[in-house]
Amino acid sequence: MKTILILIGLLAYCSITYGQINKTTAETLTQELNQIYSQGHITGFSVSIVNQDSILYTNGFGFSNAKVQKPYTQNTIQNIASISKTFIGIALLKAQELGKLNLEDPINKYLPYVIENPHFPDQTITIRHLATHTSSIEDPSRYEKNGYVLKEKNNGGAKVNRNFRSPDEIMEHGAFLETLLSKDGDWYKKSTFLKTRPGAMFKYSNIASGLAAFIIQNATGYTFPEFTKKYIFKPLEMSHSGWSFTEVDFSQHSKLYLNKETELAFYRLINYPDGGLITSSSDLGKYLTELIAGYSGNGKLLSRQGYRELFKAQLTAANYSQRNESVYNDEYNMGIFMGMSSKGQIGHTGGDPGVATHMFFNTETNIGKLLIVNTELNNEGINEFIDIWLKLEEYETKL
Repeated sequence: MKTILILIGLLAYCSITYGQINKTTAETLTQELNQIYSQGHITGFSVSIVNQDSILYTNGFGFSNAKVQKPYTQNTIQNIASISKTFIGIALLKAQELGKLNLEDPINKYLPYVIENPHFPDQTITIRHLATHTSSIEDPSRYEKNGYVLKEKNNGGAKVNRNFRSPDEIMEHGAFLETLLSKDGDWYKKSTFLKTRPGAMFKYSNIASGLAAFIIQNATGYTFPEFTKKYIFKPLEMSHSGWSFTEVDFSQHSKLYLNKETELAFYRLINYPDGGLITSSSDLGKYLTELIAGYSGNGKLLSRQGYRELFKAQLTAANYSQRNESVYNDEYNMGIFMGMSSKGQIGHTGGDPGVATHMFFNTETNIGKLLIVNTELNNEGINEFIDIWLKLEEYETKL
């Protein structure tokens, strides 16, 4: 759910799609990625390189199940952490185009309970504030302690993270938000809200992101999974994507790993829209292709005006106490749940237990790339992740 800002002797099994790419170049890229995989700190991963027309290259490396040596392919699925938030942004703007809400609306217009900053009770929190991480809502400790729930009680010896709760403790998403953010909630604390007015300061917030998805649900009459399936997944033919284990073909789901030797138990996210999308690099590549097309004025999910709003830089230096200007820092500025670096890269990063992800496109070249990893990254794993990413970057110019 939280972003990760990383980028500042068996040959891997793999399955490859070439797309519109020179076959020799594709084979060389595959060989070099296999060589990086041989460092041995990541169990399995997949990648895609795309432009606004198609997926140019997508491939999987290593294993989705190390015990039985099941290959990790471009069609292997897993949760992708905070890249999921970009789908909230598309959904918000689609709901606005349908006349169901407006980004300037107060959030309480769509909630069955009242949420306000206790330090500024007369200051309205708007949907736009949620979408730009300026709502003044931050993640309380209960968000981490109670937000991850085991898929099953019996995990067959897989490692259970100390924050993973029993399946008996699953909560409905809206009730979870109420418990944390409403004055009447059992876990409510004033400290969940910044001592700065809504709209003033950037503060990355997972719980506020989930709240935006809950508002979409209340405004449209669709559940958030129903809405995104109807208006995003189906139009893009993302047939292997969904927000829960029951919405996807679970037989294609990767195991997740604490490290190369330790399998992690499967878990669910109560605040699922902020990081719980389950997808593959082939499906996510279709989405990234659409984002680039939308940036160029040729997208099909939103109108041109909708895409202009999605990619419009919403913040200024006044919204930050400090800013990171590295190439792939997705918090330098914000669109509508769309991260922007200072170097013309648009996308998002993601990290959850056993998950590390990056997805960006270059606004000058209109080439995008993504990386999905099924292993928690220790120091060596981070280096391997960086090497993979830089290799994808090197091959962007060779397509």
